Amino acid sequence: MPHTHSPAPRPGASGVHQPQDHDPLEDHDPSHEHGQAEDQGQAELLDLDAEVLAEHLATITAWLPLEAPPRRIVDLGCGTGAGAFALLDRFPDAHVTAVDSSSEHLRRLREKACAQGVADRVHPVRADLDDADWPDLGMPDLVWASASMHHLAHPERALRRIHDVLPPGGLFAVVELAGSPRFLPPDAPEDRPGLEERCHAAHDRHHAARMPHRGADWGPKLTAAGFALDGQRTLQVDIAGSRDETVAAYALSSLRRLRGSLTDALPAEDLAALDRLLDTGGPHSIARRDDLAVRTVRTVWAARRGD
Repeated sequence: MPHTHSPAPRPGASGVHQPQDHDPLEDHDPSHEHGQAEDQGQAELLDLDAEVLAEHLATITAWLPLEAPPRRIVDLGCGTGAGAFALLDRFPDAHVTAVDSSSEHLRRLREKACAQGVADRVHPVRADLDDADWPDLGMPDLVWASASMHHLAHPERALRRIHDVLPPGGLFAVVELAGSPRFLPPDAPEDRPGLEERCHAAHDRHHAARMPHRGADWGPKLTAAGFALDGQRTLQVDIAGSRDETVAAYALSSLRRLRGSLTDALPAEDLAALDRLLDTGGPHSIARRDDLAVRTVRTVWAARRGD
């Protein structure tokens, strides 16, 4: 079964959320502390995502229609580095410029690069992709953007910039999600069947105005920006996770983050059932279930600058 990277949706996923307004070491600012906690929670989720879906991601990097192994790669919205490290594994002579607006994500990426012995091949850059000015990204052979483009307020402007950054023949790979991963069977939990789908529907309504490009067909957007499409592939991900502690942790982390947007969006009975799933000490905890799986859909577009 093909695998791919699927970070779950979040504000500013993969480096396109607004940058921190204060120094990370500054304290006594509750909103800032909340922002740090949000970044840390998202980083933990991205790390779990990378571990669970590593084989899927390797399948996508192997599929890329490259004319030659890239030496210079830019990862736009790198998160904690799942895509960057998968590309470094696939292309051992490459260097990656990893761009994200989260200091916490970039900190974890640096730690991983050091632990894997590739710190000299990874160049972290903090930047917001919706800013008017981008840092100098050099002239990459490959630009990679996984689950980040749909967070942009102005994706058309970003696509034109990426087109201009690439040399003739350079490749741009866009990986996007059809929705957040699902973990429970449709008839679960027993007291509120279909709860997970109702949670995601409410979450999607909550974020529809803020992320209007989520689920978009990026093919027409890429050609409008001057790219020539060189391939498209849709991957069905279905990983059985029975008694897998990492899948259980991934499900728990994902649903905990989902819970924060649902307080006023679901009936009290659904919220209570969700809280029972999230109660790790309770008898109905999602971590105790033996019927978990990871189900999602990912689409990758490969586009080439042809002029």
